[in-house]
Parts: sequence; C-alpha cells; structure tokens
Amino acid sequence: MSYKKATHVLPDDLLLKVQKYIDGEFLYIPRIADNKKVWGTNTSTRQEIQNRNKQIYADYLSGIKMSTLAEKYYLSLKSIQRIIRQAKNNN
Repeated sequence: MSYKKATHVLPDDLLLKVQKYIDGEFLYIPRIADNKKVWGTNTSTRQEIQNRNKQIYADYLSGIKMSTLAEKYYLSLKSIQRIIRQAKNNN
C-alpha cells in the first residue's frame, strides 16, 4: 500500500468535500472488489509455505512424531495436525 497526496490526485471540489469529514488525517480507501489481489501473489510466501508443508508431511511419513515436527518448524501441535490432515486429504 502506498500513500498519495490527495492534492495530487483529487479534484479541488472533491478534496473540499472530503475535508468536511476528515481534515488532516489519514484515510484508507479500499480497492474495488474486482481489483483485489489474492494473498501471496506479490511475494513467494505462498510457495514457501506450500513447500514447508510438503516437507512437514514427508517428515511425518518418515516417522517423525508430530510433537517433534512442531518444535522443528516452530509451529503449534494443532498447526502440524492441520497440515498433515490437509496433506492426507489431498493425496
């Protein structure tokens, strides 16, 4: 998210109307629903998490206990259980 100066992007009459409601403060203007991006599309985070989850499942299949996986990956036991359950359902 970036900030733009309202004086640079809004017509004067619209700026005056906005200033009646919020003068000198920050205002967040949400994206149009059709313009929203899916989480993780700007970074590699989504792919990194998928790779981590595949490795967790492979470790689990090789016999590593869930509690050990939670410590190894710094996740809660519930998160490890959820990841393994989802991986089982996808296979």
